[in-house]
Amino acid sequence: MPDGVEPVLLPGGVQELRMAWRLPRLLRRVRPAVGHFIHSLPLACPVPAVVTIQDLSWERDPSVMGRADRWTFKLVVPRAARRAAKVIAISERTRDDLVELYGIPPEKIVVTPLGFDSAFKPAAQRPVRDSGPVEGARGNREVPPTSDAAHDGYLLFVGAIEPRKDPLAAADAARAVGRPLVVVGPTKDEALAAELRSRGAELRGYVPKDELVRLYQRAAALVFPSRYEGFGLPLLEAMASGTPVVAAPDAALREVAGDAAVFTRDFADGVRRVLADRARLAAASIERARAFSWEDTARRTADVYREVIGE
Repeated sequence: MPDGVEPVLLPGGVQELRMAWRLPRLLRRVRPAVGHFIHSLPLACPVPAVVTIQDLSWERDPSVMGRADRWTFKLVVPRAARRAAKVIAISERTRDDLVELYGIPPEKIVVTPLGFDSAFKPAAQRPVRDSGPVEGARGNREVPPTSDAAHDGYLLFVGAIEPRKDPLAAADAARAVGRPLVVVGPTKDEALAAELRSRGAELRGYVPKDELVRLYQRAAALVFPSRYEGFGLPLLEAMASGTPVVAAPDAALREVAGDAAVFTRDFADGVRRVLADRARLAAASIERARAFSWEDTARRTADVYREVIGE
């Protein structure tokens, strides 16, 4: 933990027991000025509460989770949003969903967009390959990081392997344009992962941060066909790395990337458009990413705490 942050351990293997019994007891003992929670509040909350809601995907797309989990979220999330003193949404899209679906007053919601780790940045000049597989090509040369040749030819998909993310659309686009696809993220659907492999995708699973940085920097483009997002952090990481983005025209994704990405449902055509204008889009992506930072997220969050505490 950072200096000045004291962890307080809350043992227990059952989340429902922690939220119903152990966490309220801890709050009564510690007596914080404010409690900040994600998606749900403890059954009894003896302190002023702030709740962050990242998205309402289970309301928009029932396929994102099983029936039991979906009904649990349907019960606890609106209850938490109504009981909290303030609600933090990570995007205007989530704020709008909270207003529309749960009737939360807009003035109760504060939008705190996410930021990105400083490790995600354009690569310095380095030997690169114009196209071909990720490993094993020859003919390296030095090029500036935002030129059309400053990549290794592959397309990148970052996210969980699950239907909502629609990774098969990325695989089909890669095959249509004759590019390899590298997939980074956990497998939540084994059948979907097997189908991705059958279509030629290379599945990396979780990777260390330094490897993820290199994968972003060396990709020709990020392909992100997700049907619903609360924010879209992979877009921001890619843009900060100088890698242009092809994405589905989802409201949150548009909010993040603005005019710096190609939004389309025809992802093969989107990839072709990105590669034809890669240098301009890479520069626009870097500039767009500068509008986001964890420092700004922290400042907005601290302002919410002060308002709730009454400072």
